[in-house]
Amino acid sequence: MNINCNDMNNKRLIINGLLALLLVTTASCESWISVEPSDRLTEDEVFSSQKGFLQSLNGIYAEMNNTNVYGGNLSVGVVDVLAQYYDGGTDNSYAYYYYSRYDYTATSAKATFASVWSKMYSLISSVNILLEKCDQADFLTPQYQRIIKGEALALRAMLHLDLLRLYGPVMPANGSEKAIPYVTVADQSIQDILTGDVVIGKVLQDLNEASGLLASTDPVLTDGVRNNPQNGENIDFCYRQYRLNYFAVQVLLARAHLWNGNKAEALAIAEDAISKAGPLFPFTTVATATGAYPDRMFSSEVIFSLYNTNRINVFRKYFAPTLETRNILSFAGTLDSGRVPELYDSQNDLRYKMWSASAEGDNDLIFNKYEDVALKDGSTSHYCYMMPLIRLSELYLIAAECETDFSKALSYVNTLRNKRNCPSLAPADAEALMSVIMSEFRKETIGEGQMFFFYKRHAMQNIPNGSATSGDMNMLLKNYVVPIPESEIDNRL
Repeated sequence: MNINCNDMNNKRLIINGLLALLLVTTASCESWISVEPSDRLTEDEVFSSQKGFLQSLNGIYAEMNNTNVYGGNLSVGVVDVLAQYYDGGTDNSYAYYYYSRYDYTATSAKATFASVWSKMYSLISSVNILLEKCDQADFLTPQYQRIIKGEALALRAMLHLDLLRLYGPVMPANGSEKAIPYVTVADQSIQDILTGDVVIGKVLQDLNEASGLLASTDPVLTDGVRNNPQNGENIDFCYRQYRLNYFAVQVLLARAHLWNGNKAEALAIAEDAISKAGPLFPFTTVATATGAYPDRMFSSEVIFSLYNTNRINVFRKYFAPTLETRNILSFAGTLDSGRVPELYDSQNDLRYKMWSASAEGDNDLIFNKYEDVALKDGSTSHYCYMMPLIRLSELYLIAAECETDFSKALSYVNTLRNKRNCPSLAPADAEALMSVIMSEFRKETIGEGQMFFFYKRHAMQNIPNGSATSGDMNMLLKNYVVPIPESEIDNRL
């Protein structure tokens, strides 16, 4: 991995409000930060206190909201287009036409995936600086040191895992093929491109270390998410839904083991996490999800989310009814005919209620999951800022997929369906059950950037054609592998 001087322009650390210390780039390739003006801090100043470490870590979380990554492309946007959720249009006047057709040679697509790559490795570089300083900070108390380092290691693993899932080969069958660099150093030296097998091994190593660090110190294990601290309470370890807490690490471990084809280990982790996390991250209720101020995030069951105070702009950019048809992300068809009734077998489904017909006089369907919900007093709830990346339902679907006992696997699926206000199903065999699992996963993760990776992990060669109101498309396995940016390859010549 290499970041050149142009990518490092204007790099600096900015104190932003009460929580965020945002990491951006400096004019020099020799130092990641400059001393002046007064709103800039040197590395030594930033990492001279426990508060400085927490602010730096918060800054990394905040930067993950960047549109190039989890604030757009890797959640609600391009990766979900690759999953064929949305109608990509009939010609290149449509904003997502090339992505829906896997034309990675198009100028816009090349620029998008180069930006994803660059931003992800910039975040990884910031994490590595934090980890390096954390190991040197003997003034950190044991709890602070373990939680800060545990979260940072989990971040490094998560970012690399998503890079592997996007740019790497279809695994585990092609794990011996070259994939991506796994960067663990704070400098900007070029790192070798490793095979998928080696990368997943390093992901698991970081996650296992993070799990060990958080297992005895993360208050989420005893106190839950702690979203309502009392007056005068130290909030450093509150709001655990917005951090890579212990249970988020367990889900990442299960994801990584699944990516590596290790279903037995993924099942063991998922079942253990369900038993421990279930009471702390309870399923949403019908009343909460459909009341006067609906919680469409199902926020109580979100295990890890980014906190994005500009999330309303996500809705406006991708889903708002005022958008032209060529710019909106929408299912093909109508509420009565097309992809919505095909996917949702019950109109009582809490997830079905996230769709509505446009009031703008066109035929677009509006996905309301990310729309702001104003409360009675005119304020907005904390879930209006959620960008969910890990939720409880994924554990149930992982357990259902990996469980060899048919009845037990089906119970995981029907538990989830019942919580979504849907009736239980009785698929005839394992193949039919897998089809149900896939359908539930599709409904659960719209706008969260996971479905494309589900298809890729299963090497599926027939997937729903998002640009048609029904039917599948032939998916070439090569379309699951986004090319590494040309600039990255050129740096190695």
